Amino acid sequence: MTSLSRRDVLAATALVLVSETVARAGVVAGHLPWHPDAGSPPEAVRAGPWQFFTQAEAAAIETLADRIIPPDPQTPGGKDAGCAVFIDRQLAGAYGHRQGLYTRPPFVKGIKEQGPQSAQSPAEIYRAALAALDRYCQSKQGGKSWIELSGEQQDQLLHGVESGSVELDGVDAKSFFDTLVKDMQAGFFADPIYGGNRDMCAWKMIGFPGARYDYRDWVGRHNERYPYPPVSIAGRPDWTPKKI
Repeated sequence: MTSLSRRDVLAATALVLVSETVARAGVVAGHLPWHPDAGSPPEAVRAGPWQFFTQAEAAAIETLADRIIPPDPQTPGGKDAGCAVFIDRQLAGAYGHRQGLYTRPPFVKGIKEQGPQSAQSPAEIYRAALAALDRYCQSKQGGKSWIELSGEQQDQLLHGVESGSVELDGVDAKSFFDTLVKDMQAGFFADPIYGGNRDMCAWKMIGFPGARYDYRDWVGRHNERYPYPPVSIAGRPDWTPKKI
């Protein structure tokens, strides 16, 4: 995987990830469907210690983040964009423990469109896969752990995992890789309130306006760069509340 192809894939994926947000914006019956301070806004991820990963797991995930979403001169990579923090908070919460999902057997591997059919939760899968990845590296790379490998060695190993030629003990390696890439992309493009996409770096990269209420004037203007900075659910860091 080259940096160019990865970034092309990310940009294409972004159109799918943000389309649902765009579709939900609108005016109902001639008035706004909300008023200030209404509802239950999502709780913002706060800086602090890892909530799910151990220090060793966190170091491995941050390294994986930069291999899957490498930095370039214009945009931070997965690590500095906060993708590892995003995944950590997700695994510590409802996503990691499959809250609200049917979790009883039988567990039969289905087709891709049927989604995950594992007896393990995402939290359990990540923990087992990271341990298996480290064991594989130590057995094949003279006792070196994943984070001790060179970037070239890490890419080569990930190519093998993605293609299915590298197997990890006790883990469906290819399925884990697919999940990891999906979660990294989600962390890179999600609203910064969830811990990733720091400083809205991914939105700036693709020219996405974020949570601006009305940008209809720009919907049909193709191949033009959106000129205004993006806005998070929580607003913008340079905004200051006005006293009334």
